[in-house]
Amino acid sequence: MADYVTVGPARTWYDRRGDGAPLVLLHGGLVDARWFEPNLDALAERFTVYTPDLRGHGHTADVDGPLTFQAFTDDMITFLEQVVDGPADVLGHSMGAFVWLQVALQRPDLVNRLVLISGGFSKEGEAVPDAPWDVDLLEQFLGPAYAEISPDGAEHFRVVATKVGELAQREPHLPVGEVAKVPHRTLLMLADDDIVTLPHLVQMYGAMPNAELAVVPGTSHFLTQEKPELVNALVLDFLTKDPVPTVAPVRRAPVAG
Repeated sequence: MADYVTVGPARTWYDRRGDGAPLVLLHGGLVDARWFEPNLDALAERFTVYTPDLRGHGHTADVDGPLTFQAFTDDMITFLEQVVDGPADVLGHSMGAFVWLQVALQRPDLVNRLVLISGGFSKEGEAVPDAPWDVDLLEQFLGPAYAEISPDGAEHFRVVATKVGELAQREPHLPVGEVAKVPHRTLLMLADDDIVTLPHLVQMYGAMPNAELAVVPGTSHFLTQEKPELVNALVLDFLTKDPVPTVAPVRRAPVAG
């Protein structure tokens, strides 16, 4: 069931399917909720799955001014309050992962468990930090899908792509000490050939007190589509089962005294 909710200056589109506890999926930059089509059926068998489109993406119109992670965070806080009406499990990919990380820090009461896929906490985690932001190439690759559903029209893709590029130059920039403040049980996932480096995710994993780590072999930043069955299995295992008591814990070994 698709609908809209007004969150700040944005009229945010979202879809809902399935039945069960709430799970909110958040896409990355320059794509939209359709990103999760290979994952939705499996997740909706166990959860009520919400898939909002961020401002300027998908069915949600752009707004005046720059795109910022804080604006996206504010939108999702309001979404959880007004649409979900309470805490939810959340899953984000890429840019969406960082948005949920900020939501967990700013409104921990609205988050149950976190699944953060291919998203770091600072620009130091970029695998190709000097890669050019080529709007012409992005328009060829992602523009047609944008044009199919955007209320702003095909020509507005270049505006949004420029805004996202400007955002990517500035953010994210959380210090690792802030990441350590996230208390929620968290699954960190990335591809073995991702745009976020493995050492960065390992640093994030080491800092978060209640994190688990999964590396999906033989995949890239498109891992949710390249190996959806494996990604879905890992996500469902995390969200539907309690942690197992491990035989030889090191990181999770009980602290004496």
